[in-house]
Amino acid sequence: MLAVILATACAVVYGTADFFGGLATRRSQVFSVVALSQLSGLAVILLLLPLLPGVFSDAAMLWGLGAGVAGAAGLVLFYRALAVGVMSVVAPTTAVTSAALPVMYGLATGERPEPVSLVGVVLALGSVLLVSQDRSGAKSGSIGSVLIALAAGAGFGGFFILLALAPADGGLWPLVGARLSSVALVVALAVATRRTLKPAGRSLHIIVAAGVLDMLANVLYLEAKQQGLLSLVAVLVSLYPASTLLLARRVLGERLHAIQVAGVACALGAVALIAVA
Repeated sequence: MLAVILATACAVVYGTADFFGGLATRRSQVFSVVALSQLSGLAVILLLLPLLPGVFSDAAMLWGLGAGVAGAAGLVLFYRALAVGVMSVVAPTTAVTSAALPVMYGLATGERPEPVSLVGVVLALGSVLLVSQDRSGAKSGSIGSVLIALAAGAGFGGFFILLALAPADGGLWPLVGARLSSVALVVALAVATRRTLKPAGRSLHIIVAAGVLDMLANVLYLEAKQQGLLSLVAVLVSLYPASTLLLARRVLGERLHAIQVAGVACALGAVALIAVA
């Protein structure tokens, strides 16, 4: 039950972070948003490190470094997709891809959730497909943004798998390694492509909020994975588009269609099924 609570909270926080990140990319360059949000997250994890201590080890740092590279690549692609596509389509497309990879990995490595939980997994994956249905008629950039979102999902899925492989007693050290490598990668890419890291006016606070929330979600994910199966935790975390969608509806006025409401309802049902198993 604790794993379900932590993973569900993680989904809410991830969705909120992604909303702020998508909002920031409409005002500033993608590399600027990613680099500064990642730096904000690094500051947060260094502050939290004394509160949630773990055992420092080469394995914890190496798995974290690998996860950071995958996550940074996914984040750059995801923010790019949000900038050129429809937020209520991009977020779920990325989510279902990022969920499918850890689920397949978990089952392939011997995880055997209860039958009721497996029903919840199927319902959760179906819910993000329902939530992704957009009937606004907006076609501009749709194909390109979906392809970018799929690639972003692969990066996020790799992040979840690699972070789960870190030693259980490592505490937050894998996240330190992940953030160090992601910051280094993003800054190197920005320099190589001559992209500015300077944010546009009045967007810095949004970028910082995205970075802080993203790191808090990472901490929740790491704690949830230590309490439950990767194949269940990852699929619960993948429900984050629901909060992104609701925020997009509330703040940006994006319409919420009946099929998307059904998707949110399915997401709640999936959480309930996994929780009772």
